[in-house]
Amino acid sequence: MDFISDEEFRPESLYLYDKNDLNNVALRGRATQSSVHFSEISPGFGLALNGIDGNRNSDLKKGSCMRTEQESTPWWRLSLPRKHIVFSVALTNRGDCCPELLDGAEIRVGDSLKNDGKDHPLCATVSSIPAGQTEYFNCSALLEGSYVTVSLPREGTLSLCEVEVFGVPVVRCRDGI
Repeated sequence: MDFISDEEFRPESLYLYDKNDLNNVALRGRATQSSVHFSEISPGFGLALNGIDGNRNSDLKKGSCMRTEQESTPWWRLSLPRKHIVFSVALTNRGDCCPELLDGAEIRVGDSLKNDGKDHPLCATVSSIPAGQTEYFNCSALLEGSYVTVSLPREGTLSLCEVEVFGVPVVRCRDGI
């Protein structure tokens, strides 16, 4: 049976605008980052896994934020447990200092680890996020992938406190069914 529709499909039709109904798929993933900033506070602070701990606390000293060293094109990457179609990503910025560290960050989604995921299709670019705030970024297209990468396309330090990813798992049909 063929289905014909006069309506044009657009990614916006899948966006869920009631943020309370969204399922954060990042919580089941694994995170890595380009480097770890070793501070005098404690060696457990600033780790990649802090970005997906489900805690939006925006104070690095409270142990729920990640931070890289100052470097060329720093990145943070989430490995999802399975491939998803990603339509939205939320980032929580630091509130204790330096909110400008996320300015210009790129959110990318794809399947390759080549170039640390920085060549994946672009979901969105962060212009700025106020200190301690969470901003939602709807991807410019529905993007399929197993990795979500947040990177700075410049020299700098990358620091954020929570990454939330919203999408649906990719389901493959077998035998044409």
